[in-house]
Parts: sequence; C-alpha cells; structure tokens
Amino acid sequence: MSKLLIRERPIMVTPALAVKIGLNEAIVLQQIHYWLTKELHLIDGRSWIYNTYKEWNEQLPFWSESTIKRVFKTLEDLGYVVSGNFNRSKMDQTKWYTIDYEKLKELDEEEFTLVDVEDLSEPEAQKKTEVVEEVPVAEVVEYLNKKTYSTYKTGTGKTRILIRARWMEGFRLADFKKVIDKKADEWLEHPKWSRYLRPETLFGPKFESYLNQKTVRKREEDFYFDDE
Repeated sequence: MSKLLIRERPIMVTPALAVKIGLNEAIVLQQIHYWLTKELHLIDGRSWIYNTYKEWNEQLPFWSESTIKRVFKTLEDLGYVVSGNFNRSKMDQTKWYTIDYEKLKELDEEEFTLVDVEDLSEPEAQKKTEVVEEVPVAEVVEYLNKKTYSTYKTGTGKTRILIRARWMEGFRLADFKKVIDKKADEWLEHPKWSRYLRPETLFGPKFESYLNQKTVRKREEDFYFDDE
C-alpha cells in the first residue's frame, strides 16, 4: 500500500463550499474553522486564531506562502474572513483571524447545496454536477482579456464566484460575451470609464441591466473629422 494514502489527519472540505467560493478558499476557510472551534483565543465573545503565513504554510505544505497570502486576501475581500491585530507588541504584525459566520450563512440560501445532490437519483445528481462543473470561467475571462486588452487571471477566487453566481441565475456564455461586447464598445476608449472594464463591475449585480442595455448607434454628426 502506498504511503501517500491517508494515514495522517486529512484536510476535509465539502464539495458544496468549494463550488461556491473556490477550492483553495474552501480549504483555508475550513482550516480556520477547525482552529476556531477549539476556542483557544476568545476576544469580545469571538474565537480568534493567529498564525504567521509560514505557520499556515506548515499546515498547508502543498501551497507556497504567496498562494496562501492570496487566498487569505480573497477571503477577506469577500467578507467571509475578518482579520485583526491583538498582539502585545506593536512590532508584531501577525494577523489574527475569525470567520463572519453570518456572512457565510448567506451561502446556505443559494440554490445549489451538497444536500441537493445527495437527495437526487444517480443520473439526476450526475446531471446537476455537470452543470456546475461546466461553468466556463476560463473562457469568459479569456474573452474579456481579448476584448479589453487585459490580463485578468482565470483562477482568481472572486472572479470565479461572480461568474458562477451569474451562471446559477441562468445566464450563459453568450450572455457574458454580449455584456463584454457592449461595455467594451461603450467604455474602452473612454479615459474614465475604461477602468471599469473589470470582472467585479461587469459580472456584478448590474449584469442583467448591462445585458439588456440598448445599443446606441452613433450618428455621423457625432464624429469629428479633421479638415484635409
């Protein structure tokens, strides 16, 4: 038997959480929760855990420290993890972390959960799983980069979450491309609005309004030509 098969304490994470916030983010969030349940540091009625990135890296050795930093930042940006500094020395910048469980609970209200899959028959469960797995995150981001001359990464947690959220609302690849096309035509050459050609703006709450926005054709008199 291989020594690589489970003999040590495994890192466990539910597929439902990984689908909703990304696999890396789900692993780190679960690891934080594991330590918070031990209630080693109670401050103002909340459990906190602190570790340096090096110490987190010892717990999650399959990642580099830079990857761990990036995942923690994504979780903080999304609001699921809250950081603080309760160190005695002001020179000690080690971050303390806790989970905003109320914010996390909002995910429970979304349509897809692990229980949904378990309650389905095998063919139905396979079909629903395929729908989730087929979200074309990479294709959407690559199309955005092509149309806006950008270099957004397909693996960014927040971007994946935004695209999957719109996908779960029933929008499909053609809709993403249509929004990108419309807003690129409108904003790309504008010195102020071009900076909003980014995933958090295009794929956020206004996605549907962008999709249904009427395309305004410029009249010939709207263009200015230099006299020859």
